[in-house]
Formats: sequence, structure tokens, C-alpha cells
Amino acid sequence: MSVLVLVLSVSAAVCLGVGFVLQQNAAQQAPLSDFLSPRLLLDLMRVPRWLGGIGCMIAGMVLGAVALSQGEVSLVEPLLATNLLFALVLSRHWPRGAGARRPLGRQGWSGLLMLAGGVTAFIVAGRPSGGQAVADPVRHWAIIGSMAGLALLLTTAAKRSRMSAAPVLLALAAGLLYGMQDALTRVSGQRFTHGGFTELFTGWEPYGVVVCGATGLLLVQSAFETASLRMSLPALTAAEPLAGITCGVGFLGDRLRTDVGALTWEATGLAAIVVGIVLLGAHPAMPCGGDATSRAAKRDRDLQAY
Repeated sequence: MSVLVLVLSVSAAVCLGVGFVLQQNAAQQAPLSDFLSPRLLLDLMRVPRWLGGIGCMIAGMVLGAVALSQGEVSLVEPLLATNLLFALVLSRHWPRGAGARRPLGRQGWSGLLMLAGGVTAFIVAGRPSGGQAVADPVRHWAIIGSMAGLALLLTTAAKRSRMSAAPVLLALAAGLLYGMQDALTRVSGQRFTHGGFTELFTGWEPYGVVVCGATGLLLVQSAFETASLRMSLPALTAAEPLAGITCGVGFLGDRLRTDVGALTWEATGLAAIVVGIVLLGAHPAMPCGGDATSRAAKRDRDLQAY
């Protein structure tokens, strides 16, 4: 594994973790009438803390894009999933936060070890390497269409569900879109390397990056608006690397070892990553947001009236 890819990926994870905490802290104050509406983003643009969170997220995305240009999606995505660790660290030291100065305890250390161990096991066992991208457009659109369709179904279900399920469903949908965005970012970088701006903008991939990013941002902010970070961030963090790895192996040409032993460790590593994410995301140090119960009741009444 390239040291440069490692440094870029972890730096991106730091920026993303900080950005998510700042965004959720601001979004939880937004009116619930903005749920899944572009008005939510317009309202949040007036909040300096949210803009700071967006700035951190953009920095993380840029660093992640550079990492993707230097390494395989299947390698970068698990490293980006460590953003949850940095979100937890910031939350524990947040001034007057509910989780301020809380010890990690058994749950926190278990989650940290599961996430770090899972990332290590997957990378060591899989040994991600580059290969020839799949030229068949049917395969491209089958994978991308399946993920986009699943994200749409999750969003529809979230709009019709009660508060307890909506943030998780929206975060899962956003994670799928962000995973696709990472894959398309890598393709866009390759097009730019081969032919400059002319080659870049004659393909559909950079426009797909914008659409996935903007739609994912709206879904994430709606999830942050309606519930605590511990409900939404684990689902987002788990879905993104799984979607990115699927795209990487599915049509970008990423190669993983496929012998029985390697596959067993790869599956174990991915499972450990998901379990670690859930444990860390549910840690008491994660910000709870506002009065989730009253906001849940209010939103349910609004949806019933609608």
C-alpha cells in the first residue's frame, strides 16, 4: 500500500469526520418543514457552523479524490470509513456537549478495535490492486442503476416512515450515492489524466459526480436534521465503502484475492468494519442532537397532515 494513499485517505477521513459533526450540529436546528426539500440547504447556508462543516467535507472529498487517483477504490474506501473515529473524538471534546469528556469504555474500545482491525484484515487479505476497467456499458449501468434504484426506494420509504426509521434509511441512501460518487470521481480523474478538460467534460461521469454529491448532501442533511448523529452517521459510514467497493470490483477493474482463505478474511474484515461502525456510532459520546422525541412527534404530525 502506498504511504501517499494512506496519508491522503486518513487526512480525508479526518476532514469528513469533523465536517459531519459540524453539519449535524447546525442541521438539527433547522425547521422540520424543510425535510427533504432544497429549502433545507438554502436555510443552512445562512449558518456559519454548517458552512464550516461543508468546507471540511469538501476538503475531505478533494483529498479523497486525490487518493482515489493514486489508489484503488477498494483500498481507499475502507480507510475513509475511519472518519467515524475522528467524529467521535471531536464529539467527546465538544464544548458543553452531552458526550464531552466521556471515556471510551468497553463499547468505544471494542468499536475502535473492530473498525481498525476490519480495515487492516480486508486490505491485508484482499491486497487490492488495479486492473483493466470493464468496457461493457451494460455492466456499468446495471451496477449504477441498481444502486440508484435502491437509494430511491430507501428515500421513498424514509419519506413515508416514522422518525425512528427515516434517518437511518436516508443515511443508507446517501451512503450508496457517495459510494457511486467516489467511483465516478476516479473515472473522471482518469479521463482528465488522459485528455485534459476536453476529455473530462465530454463524458457523463463528472456530471454524475455532481448529481450524486448534491442529492447525497440533501439526504444527509435531512437525516442530520431529524435525529442524532448516532442514528445516521453509522449507516452512512457503513454504506459508502460497501457501495464503493462494489463499483470498484464491478466495473473499475479493482482486483481482490479470490482464494478461499482470502475471501474468508475479506468478508470477516468487512463484517468487523460494519460492527465497529455501529458500536462507535451508538457510543454515548456521539451528540444526541436536540430533543429527538419531541421533534419526532412533531414531524410525524406534519407528515400525517401532509
